[in-house]
Amino acid sequence: MEVPVAARSAAAVVGAVLVLATWTSVVETLIVPRAVSSRLTRWVDQVVTAAFRMVGRRIGDYPRRDRLLAAQAPAILLGQLAVWLGISFVGYWLLLWPFVHGGLSSAFTSAGSSLFTLGFAEPSGAAPGVIVFAAAATGLAIVTLQIAYLPTLYAAFNRRETEVALLNARAGVPSWGTELLSRTHYALGSGVSTINTLPDLYARWERWAADVAESHTTYLPLVRFRSPRPLSSWVTALLAVLDSAAMLLALSPNVAPVVPARLCLRAGFLCFSQIARAMGIPMPDEPDPDAGITLTYGEFLEAIARLREVEFPIERDPAEAWVDFVGWRVNYEQPAYAVAYAVDAVPALWSGPRRSRDKVIAPIRPALGRPPK
Repeated sequence: MEVPVAARSAAAVVGAVLVLATWTSVVETLIVPRAVSSRLTRWVDQVVTAAFRMVGRRIGDYPRRDRLLAAQAPAILLGQLAVWLGISFVGYWLLLWPFVHGGLSSAFTSAGSSLFTLGFAEPSGAAPGVIVFAAAATGLAIVTLQIAYLPTLYAAFNRRETEVALLNARAGVPSWGTELLSRTHYALGSGVSTINTLPDLYARWERWAADVAESHTTYLPLVRFRSPRPLSSWVTALLAVLDSAAMLLALSPNVAPVVPARLCLRAGFLCFSQIARAMGIPMPDEPDPDAGITLTYGEFLEAIARLREVEFPIERDPAEAWVDFVGWRVNYEQPAYAVAYAVDAVPALWSGPRRSRDKVIAPIRPALGRPPK
């Protein structure tokens, strides 16, 4: 039975819309240098994330689950490519239908041959020729842009992970803000505090937070690229740096590098907030100072006990310092916890709840050893 011309023409219009939607998604995702919401890529992200979440729910051991989740970001990239090519194929298939003899089967063969540049089926006529040339250019351009996209992703990933790896020696694995302060003061048992290195550290992490905010909102799959070590995470690393700055300002204001610490706190809050919004997690532009935090005063006292083990110079009473610490942490706790929950980051101390309800993992500490004589 021959399909009426009107129905085939309507199908061609639908095909043109599909091709246009695919190109819009490709341009928004791979070319536009800003966080642009693409429904197609967001849908791929949601489907792949749901699949990994379903499988990961059955794995109780965090290192094993981390190995599984390491494949999540590559799967998202491959899913994007497959969806772009698949929708383009359907679009050109429908576009060719009114112009070729043999109905849908001939249009199917011509669309596949042209889109994937196989060239074994070429319909006759001017209009089909234009469509198959456009299909060939579309397939080639999508694959080329995706290939060119990967070096940009991995360059941003390497910049991010270099600072995270350097922080592991200072803040432990998994990273914790209190551990960062205590190890910086203890300085490997050398007997000489290295707190004077913190201004440079906070300045580097201010720049790092700005870089990550820009790259991870522009190329959203980067958010789910995991660190090479299972107990290391960019989310908990940034949170540890922010917690160390907040604790230092609250406990030892005379020692604290006030300006670098404040700038780092602001950059970290903006980084977490912008990434959370890019992931579709609603976040206010500015935090509510009266909202409070979920971290308890008891946990704060445990952190102070850790600092006193290495004779960290604490200047203020913990009760007085707690008020100021809450005032700093209320800025970044909510978006940091939301991102950590979404990406299933390592359950480090002071990093919020997880979907799998993993036990909190404290930093792994080496033996004290002996300082060199």
